[in-house]
Amino acid sequence: MISFLKPAPATELLPSERVEAEYRRLRLQVFLGIFLGYAGYYLVRKNFSLAMPDILKEYPQHSKAELGTALSGLAIAYGFSKFLMGSVSDRSNPRYFLPLGLILSSALMIMFGWMKGIYASLTLMIVLQTLNGWLNGMGWAPCGKTMVHWFSTKERGRTVSIWNLAHNVGASMMAVVAGWGVLLFHDWGAKFYFNGLVGIGVALVAFVLLRDTPQSCGLPSIEAHKNDYPPNYNDRFEATLSFKQIFFENVFNNRMLWAIAIANAFVYFMRYGVSDWIPTYLQTAKGFSAEASKNAIVAFEWAGVPGTILAGWMSDKFFRSRRAPATILFMIPTLLGLAVYGLNRNGPLWIDIAALITIGFFIYGPIMLIGLQALDMVPKKAAGTAAGFTGFFGYVFGTAVSGTGVGWLADHWGWNGVIISMLCCAVLTMVFSALTLGHRAESSSAS
Repeated sequence: MISFLKPAPATELLPSERVEAEYRRLRLQVFLGIFLGYAGYYLVRKNFSLAMPDILKEYPQHSKAELGTALSGLAIAYGFSKFLMGSVSDRSNPRYFLPLGLILSSALMIMFGWMKGIYASLTLMIVLQTLNGWLNGMGWAPCGKTMVHWFSTKERGRTVSIWNLAHNVGASMMAVVAGWGVLLFHDWGAKFYFNGLVGIGVALVAFVLLRDTPQSCGLPSIEAHKNDYPPNYNDRFEATLSFKQIFFENVFNNRMLWAIAIANAFVYFMRYGVSDWIPTYLQTAKGFSAEASKNAIVAFEWAGVPGTILAGWMSDKFFRSRRAPATILFMIPTLLGLAVYGLNRNGPLWIDIAALITIGFFIYGPIMLIGLQALDMVPKKAAGTAAGFTGFFGYVFGTAVSGTGVGWLADHWGWNGVIISMLCCAVLTMVFSALTLGHRAESSSAS
């Protein structure tokens, strides 16, 4: 491993009278670091979907399904990277790991915006989008690792639900920042390069804010500080695990982790089947303007903010740290919103916006809860890998299929075929989540 990426060593403990103040300050600081850093990844992840109408207009030789293949390449690479780089992240310093991936991805987006010749070659678009997916896979795992080291089990539900809003902030700001770039430069390529420049700035801010573990800052472990221990806690919980211990002792043999990973594939197909194709669906199928479709993306993403917080609160308080019941409950209105979105083929835009707000409000809760449940199921030194495992299924078997699959369904079966497939995925998400109804995050105090 590159030396500067290695975990920071533990340092001498601070005097006891300074511990509380330092913990309070650094917890807020690192939380802001992972929130802003992960939101920054979204500024440079899905720019291609936002620019697809422009690409189809200037390069009509490409079909929607062909451009969807580039989205699938990104998703597949992201899924593999999220899993494999998750295990690397478990053995790395997030202060360096997270900004590095964001800077590299931002640089690639700058190239996408400045070098328009890329779009003449479908192969080149697929290769570069695939590379971007791999770089983006470096974002989630260091955030998960940071949360399990700085926040205890009892407070993790609300912590992860608030942090998860970085998805919505980043995804919605991606369209907003891209719009600013187009206004400034009068060039649709600014949807890539302006976002890339902003992304590099965000990476530098994240580097300033982030720290590795509490022990590397002279603080006790979060379990000791909060007197909130997982069952059978001992010093081994603080030791860095080998790749064999991470994969074969904590991930591959966990049946419930497999169940939520499969559920994640179905929920991600719905999420990106909707969000990636909002501009194309509303502009080509319903004749709405680019401005209207941009507003629809923003409404979809921001609706997830209160929904995600509600899901985290319900899983912690109402369901007592059981995540699956909240997941199933939130999928029911998601299914209804999808049905309205598909049935409103010739209706006014406000119905589409209302349906997208409903979907966005309820679908991000299950996405967050599945990631949180993965963190709950393994020791904290394997948290990045467990989250990466569910993310692998979500992106390789969910998002990737929604890229090429939605484009193919739209070309051959129309948008009705797209909506029916997503309705089936909503039902299957509930089915596989139900297999983990018996799981609950556990914690206990030391005597």
